[in-house]
Amino acid sequence: MDDRFISTNCTGRLRCLCLALLLTVGISTESPAFPGSAQDGVRNLYDTLLATMKDSRALGEGGRYARLAPVVGQVFDVPLMTRLSIGPYWASLNAAQRQRVTESYGRYVSAIYAERFDSYNGQRLEVTGERPASFGVLVKSEIIKADGEPVEVDYVMRSNGAGWLISDIYLDSAISEVATRRSEFAAILKNSGIDGLIMALDRKVYSLTGTTGGPSRTENQRG
Repeated sequence: MDDRFISTNCTGRLRCLCLALLLTVGISTESPAFPGSAQDGVRNLYDTLLATMKDSRALGEGGRYARLAPVVGQVFDVPLMTRLSIGPYWASLNAAQRQRVTESYGRYVSAIYAERFDSYNGQRLEVTGERPASFGVLVKSEIIKADGEPVEVDYVMRSNGAGWLISDIYLDSAISEVATRRSEFAAILKNSGIDGLIMALDRKVYSLTGTTGGPSRTENQRG
């Protein structure tokens, strides 16, 4: 077993798959939502990302992760994203397995952000608007690179009744993070089961951050 299935890049062949998945599942109520409008959660994420990028050298890998993890836990619907990423295999898991893989997935998302946003060279992260959608709200944004090239990033936002949470991310309006993960996870689940997936996620967190990730927000809630 290796970690190659967990990449930090998306593939075009998975375009629009996750929109269909989102229309067929219920809204998770396991994570508290960030209060305010659908755009507020993305702005909060972007503010933290920008500050982390500017402090990147002083923070290091582990420090970036430690700063980003609480915000990721606050603005992302990690339980729903985990369930969608695992797909039909989710139905075979018991409660303890679901808890463990959800916690590992949350740490993994935080580590990916700590790795992707690892330096500041004048980039800008801007929320540009939103539009209603059948699954909730699609928040539009741009990440403007140091050379001025914009990258369109759209956030699928779902309400759990108390506020809005990110349940998927689309790059260039086409490539779904959740659908990409579902494709990547399928092989490891087939070959090594849920324990193999959890181990691979935890190894990836360690390789990206130099730490085991520490307790997730869901673990803290239990205490």
